[in-house]
Amino acid sequence: MSAAEAATPREGVVVLDFGSQYNQLIARRVRQLGVYCQILPHNAPVGELAARKPEAVILSGGPASVLDPDAPWLDERVLELGVPVLGICYGMQLLAAMLGGRVQKAEAREYGPALVSVDEEAGLFVGCSRELSVWMSHGDQVERLPGGF
Repeated sequence: MSAAEAATPREGVVVLDFGSQYNQLIARRVRQLGVYCQILPHNAPVGELAARKPEAVILSGGPASVLDPDAPWLDERVLELGVPVLGICYGMQLLAAMLGGRVQKAEAREYGPALVSVDEEAGLFVGCSRELSVWMSHGDQVERLPGGF
């Protein structure tokens, strides 16, 4: 990255769409925080994504399994943009698979409300309640995190 590129301010968040029915909800929640947000297809050219100079990228969920040979994938160069990347559902499983973790089929599909317990108020969880009500819908699970996670 050149000095001029480094000096250019970054703007907003980009949600990469992997087919989730919640993409609009994710983007709306980001916007409610006063942050500009756009949704792009998961296979948008990395140059187009980089030209938007996002402050962060969110990988959405979707109906696919990272274990399927024809599953949608992420161009690895997205991870080289120098911005935080948050994976939600399929997006999280995809990051785990790409970065050396292990994803496997769950014994049973899970669908519905769940509670997440926040052990440490840090990073994304600063200012959050100790228990968060979330929605889950998945058939795969991350069995082993990638190194450094």
